[in-house]
Amino acid sequence: MPPLHRLGGFLVRRRRLTLITGLLVTLALAAVGAGAMGMLVLSRWEAPGTESVRAQAVLERDFGTGNANLILLVTARSGTVDDAAVTTAGRALADELGAAPMVGDVWSYWSDDADPMLRSDDRRHALVLAYVEGDATTTRAEIRENLLPAFTRSTDAVEVQVAGAEAVSSQVSEQAAQDFVRAELLIIPLMSLLLIALYRRVRLALLTLGVGLFAVFGTLAGLRLLAGVTEVSTFAANITLVMGVGLGVDYSLFVIARFREELTAGASVADAVQITVRAAGRTVIFSGLTVAASLSVLLVFPFPFLRSFAYAGTLVVVMAVLGALILLPAALAVLGGRALPRGRPAAAVGDRGFWYRFASTVMRRPVLFAAAGLVLIGVLGAPALGLRIGLPDDRVLPPTASSRQASDDLRANFAQEANDAIHVVAPTGRDTDPQALADYAARLSQLPGIVQVNSAVGVYTGGVAARPVPDPDRLTSTTGTRLEAIPSREVLSGTGVTRLVDQVRALPGPFGQVLVGGYPAELTDFRTSLTSRVPLVGGLILAVTFVVLFLMSGSLLIPVKATVLNLLSLSVMFGALVYVFQDGTFAGLLGFTPIGTLDPAFPILMFCVAYGLSMDYEVFMLSRIRERYEATGDNTRAVLEGLQRSAPLVTAAATILALSFSLYAVGEVMYLQMIGVGVALAILVDATVIRAVLVPALMRLAGSANWWAPGPMRRLADRFDPHGGGPLPAYAPVPAPHVHDGAGTASTPG
Repeated sequence: MPPLHRLGGFLVRRRRLTLITGLLVTLALAAVGAGAMGMLVLSRWEAPGTESVRAQAVLERDFGTGNANLILLVTARSGTVDDAAVTTAGRALADELGAAPMVGDVWSYWSDDADPMLRSDDRRHALVLAYVEGDATTTRAEIRENLLPAFTRSTDAVEVQVAGAEAVSSQVSEQAAQDFVRAELLIIPLMSLLLIALYRRVRLALLTLGVGLFAVFGTLAGLRLLAGVTEVSTFAANITLVMGVGLGVDYSLFVIARFREELTAGASVADAVQITVRAAGRTVIFSGLTVAASLSVLLVFPFPFLRSFAYAGTLVVVMAVLGALILLPAALAVLGGRALPRGRPAAAVGDRGFWYRFASTVMRRPVLFAAAGLVLIGVLGAPALGLRIGLPDDRVLPPTASSRQASDDLRANFAQEANDAIHVVAPTGRDTDPQALADYAARLSQLPGIVQVNSAVGVYTGGVAARPVPDPDRLTSTTGTRLEAIPSREVLSGTGVTRLVDQVRALPGPFGQVLVGGYPAELTDFRTSLTSRVPLVGGLILAVTFVVLFLMSGSLLIPVKATVLNLLSLSVMFGALVYVFQDGTFAGLLGFTPIGTLDPAFPILMFCVAYGLSMDYEVFMLSRIRERYEATGDNTRAVLEGLQRSAPLVTAAATILALSFSLYAVGEVMYLQMIGVGVALAILVDATVIRAVLVPALMRLAGSANWWAPGPMRRLADRFDPHGGGPLPAYAPVPAPHVHDGAGTASTPG
């Protein structure tokens, strides 16, 4: 007897004990998970072990400085920044900022002997730059809670705004948290209403949400334990909610539908539970494997931010599967006939409902419908061919954010990015011949996109010495020296930043060792490290899901077809990302600012999430088609009956999950809007065009080849067949006590 069959019998016999134990475990997980947020951390866009990260470590250790991650934009209320009152105010600001906790280094227009790189062309604006020490979590908390409110001010002489990478990141995190809370407050009530309308039973809606919350609590508890041994990003908690509730809905819909189907066919409650756990349970397990595999490949990336999504994704799948296969069947055993819908009875297997008739129409003209579906997918996905990868900036924030407003003023008034200097660090170069150092600085200043180079022997522009450096001691340590190459705003705002960083690194210098760092180099290294692993990640996802689908279906063609169709549906998602968020269509409606490129991290994350969810629905559909094929031996009939039984579930699950993701589109952080629009669209296209049109059309064209595999491979797949323990019975004998069927009678299993 298969293990799942035995599990179903156990859950019937020990249904109340299972529910009591499950409730206690859920409460314990909630208590442990409640402390998870305090242990999760924020992450930076940097690739561990790369040259830019090593350069930053040397800057901190030897020079006591780093990237200018905090900017005070000082605007003269009248006159210019060279007026006496403004000069006094500017110097006082720099001194006050330098005395603040965690501020390791401060330099400004007034302390750097009127450096024109720190002043706007109209002389009304000047900068105070600072390096705030600490990891991302502590730095951003200090800026958000103390520095930003303390230094956003207006006096008789000046107006002060706060900007900089960490100020922007701190407000992104804060706004994202608010957007998530807003979405979460809407998701649960919305899902409750949809589930009540779908089930026509309040208890089943609450059970479904209970499975989702069990997955959420269990995942948060697991993340808290993981955070004790490795870095886990706070964003992992956010995906935990939407995927935990979403997968809880998906799996519960499938299990409850199968239970109702067996009851309607005449099975006793105990028999129905056993058959449901055996048949639907296998499907849920394979579905969980596909989703977990799609997200676990994010572990290939060396970034804690993306790895955190792998941790959360894998944990939430495990917990959702456990909830759907243990807690939910035990609850159904208690509910019995009260789980059936009010009013009309559930449809039987042979019913020829809407999906049967629609699929019949498709399969009568498979070439026509397949061609039409592919053309539609091609049109929707065509914009993806214009994808341009760029670097993130402050414009992911809404225009109302203070750091975004300050950054907009910087863009409008400064032609160069003194705060985003490229740092050229020679850890052992203090005794370098001054003339050799001067020649190197001059050549560095001649690179296209570099407007000024600050070195210990002078300031260089366009290959010539412009003036002495105001404070040479800032650029030397006990053993080393460093140079600051200030890029133009034009080169940093376009796609040429990677080329510029490569040119700086390729320029030969008079030092034994040179490390090139700074914010432009860190983003370049991050993007390079990220994109270099994309082929490996894509290959792993395809390989793992192919294996899982083969073991489930016993076919070679079906996994290939499923993979191709999934990639087609994801092309629509990427087409939407390019058309909407890169090119700016509907930017006014959604309230974001397009910058003409897409940051690569979030599209990669979205690919893994959407691919796993699409395969989730593929598994649901194929499991019912295969079951009918083994019962009838007729490919066309199996597809029609399988779609009739699975398509309503897939459509309902997809609609609920798409609505949940779409709530993030009303947020104010562009990253979340991308996830909301992109994933919701991918889910809807997958559940309609892919599953309702292309799947039946292509399976009709393939005929019996759908189910072919070489003998040895077929035997391997048969080991995972639910019928390996014998044919799936209509009524499986269950040695169990009397089970109340909810209709006022008691039935004895067997």
